[in-house]
Amino acid sequence: MTVHAHHETPTQAGHGAHACCTHAPDADTAVAAGPSGAVYTCPMHPQIRRIGPGHCPICGMALEPVLPSVDDDDSDLRALARRFWISTALTLPVFLGAMGPHVPGWQLPVPWTRFAEWTQALLGSMVVLWGGAAFFVRGWRSLKPWSPNMYTLIALGTGVAWLYSVIAFVTPGVFPAAFRDAHGGVDVYFEAAAVIVTLVLLGDFLELRARRHTGAALKALLGLAPKTARRIDADGSEHDVPLADVRVGDVLRVRPGEKVPTDGAVIEGASHIDESMLTGEPMPVAKGAGDTLAGGTVNQDGALTMRADKVGAETLLAQIVALVAQAQRTKAPLQRVADKVAAWFVPAVVLVAVVAFVAWAAVGPDPKFAHALIAAVSVLIIACPCALGLATPISIMVATGRGAQAGVLFRDAAAIEALREIDTLVVDKTGTLTEGRPALKTVHSFGGLDEAHALALAAALERPSEHPLARAIVAGAQERGIAVPKVEDFAAPTGRGVRGRVDGRAVALGNTKLMLDVGAKVDAVAQERADALRGEGATVMLLAVDGALAALIAVADRIKASTSAAIRGLHDAGLHIVMLTGDNAMTAQAVARELGIDEVRADVSPADKAAAVAQLKREGRRVAMAGDGINDAPALAAADVGIAMGSGTDVAMESAQVTLVKGDLTAILRARSLSRSSVRNIRQNLFFAFVYNVIGVPIAAGALFPAFGIVLSPMIAALAMSLSSVSVVTNALRLRRVRL
Repeated sequence: MTVHAHHETPTQAGHGAHACCTHAPDADTAVAAGPSGAVYTCPMHPQIRRIGPGHCPICGMALEPVLPSVDDDDSDLRALARRFWISTALTLPVFLGAMGPHVPGWQLPVPWTRFAEWTQALLGSMVVLWGGAAFFVRGWRSLKPWSPNMYTLIALGTGVAWLYSVIAFVTPGVFPAAFRDAHGGVDVYFEAAAVIVTLVLLGDFLELRARRHTGAALKALLGLAPKTARRIDADGSEHDVPLADVRVGDVLRVRPGEKVPTDGAVIEGASHIDESMLTGEPMPVAKGAGDTLAGGTVNQDGALTMRADKVGAETLLAQIVALVAQAQRTKAPLQRVADKVAAWFVPAVVLVAVVAFVAWAAVGPDPKFAHALIAAVSVLIIACPCALGLATPISIMVATGRGAQAGVLFRDAAAIEALREIDTLVVDKTGTLTEGRPALKTVHSFGGLDEAHALALAAALERPSEHPLARAIVAGAQERGIAVPKVEDFAAPTGRGVRGRVDGRAVALGNTKLMLDVGAKVDAVAQERADALRGEGATVMLLAVDGALAALIAVADRIKASTSAAIRGLHDAGLHIVMLTGDNAMTAQAVARELGIDEVRADVSPADKAAAVAQLKREGRRVAMAGDGINDAPALAAADVGIAMGSGTDVAMESAQVTLVKGDLTAILRARSLSRSSVRNIRQNLFFAFVYNVIGVPIAAGALFPAFGIVLSPMIAALAMSLSSVSVVTNALRLRRVRL
């Protein structure tokens, strides 16, 4: 399987106002110096892309690597934690000093009272100007391209509160009576500004730490790759080499319990391989000479010698990670709602803050202007567009990672959303329902020739041929441990079969015409038996020995072991299943009867498949198409959701929105379950974000004061704002534990 990921340039695509986003990180960005040349992007605005870490010019959030690393540096998280704890230590005495006078019995001598006021002013200013420096820088930057965001509101709210407090502390005489309390003093809000900054830092820290877990699934996949491989040199010596030094064609040893170092094929040995992290299937897979191996899977019980066929970025594991990382940065249709709201959200909040200030200044209790200022600051602080913007992309990031663990790769977020609505599944037969390669089904002998001898003679004739049916017969004999003799005087009459001499006997294998040529009579019993096998979907060849019919050899494309259970599960999920195949009607009907498929259309061309999908869509059905071949590509592209089997062709996977790594239809059930859980999670996040703002902003503006006398403190507003984003991320992380 090859998965192709679309790689963009490391600059922003399609966002002219911020297209130049490749400068070095500024001093305010407490972020790690990521891996050299690593591309970073914004979790809320995937069009922002730059070399190295930094902050998004649209929303101000810390950028994340497009492709995660097992050894991701967490210095940005440590720096943010350090800033929070220092700010907390500075804020605590400010808060206690401001609240102390409200405690009965708290009275300080006048000189100490003035000292306490200066302490609050100095420490509070340190928290605002140092702890919140990044907020002001990001808030200012948001105005230059006019992309107001959460930090615009935070900078405006804390800046107004701090500047007002400085003026009130240094020159209180400039304020009119409307700003003064009953004692003629002017209140300062150093503690409010400091607490707001500290709580926002706490929210940023909790959110960043939670967001780090969204890439846990990809990091787990990356961690599958071993650090070294055991290479066997031409002289037979063995030694461990770094994985980066492995080249295509190298011969590698994989011992029991070790991870397969890279993609390749078994040269020698037999074992069972645990592929669960790539396919989601817990049962180990038997591997022997000629079988393919995927890097990162675990060798369980046998020693293997393998040939490296793909290394580095070409391996299945690397391509899965690239595809999932790409899908995580796409937008789901549901996000259109959030984008429309976000476009006018910040200006609307500023307008509400102005209206609240005017209303409190006009009809509020004394001191009117002090209450007006508090209400305006509370509105600015509590409104959090960050939660609204994170609602969809965080869920998509977690869902795509969870899907990769289950062997389901989504090309984009739209595929996740669309899959839940599917009511009709169109499937190809060969390679989708069946294994895609013919295998010996049965040998039915006549006369005194036993089945093993008949199969040996047939395999002898077919060994020189490269035809799929010939290979199936030879493989069937080898699986049964039958020695295959040599053939002489080999001939292949066109359109009839093959003939020759084996062990001195004249042997022919082919159709009825060839039997007539060699004088072998096909009686009614043999014809009836052959028709019965054809009715079961098999291709039947007739074997003649010395001019007499000796056996029937039936070859069939076997139905995958998991297909029957998958079809039952899909039916139980309410899906209508349609088979579209280019095979003949008799074979198609035989497979459909065995599996219980609802509708069959046989002898169809690739164009007919696409037309059939279009017809089903015109009938009002939501159609998913599952296929694995080049001939399925038009239908995959025409369907609402195209599903490619991972064992199929690159063309099929390029045309599909979903790829099943193992090529097993049971993964569709997992994908559909994940789709439903993801959309439900996104709606919950959007609900949290909308309801939070719909309720929080009016309360902060003072809507409850006339009836209940409740005024929301800016500090409580800051805590609520911080927790809103954390709640959205935490809810999205629940998708990591969803049962599929």
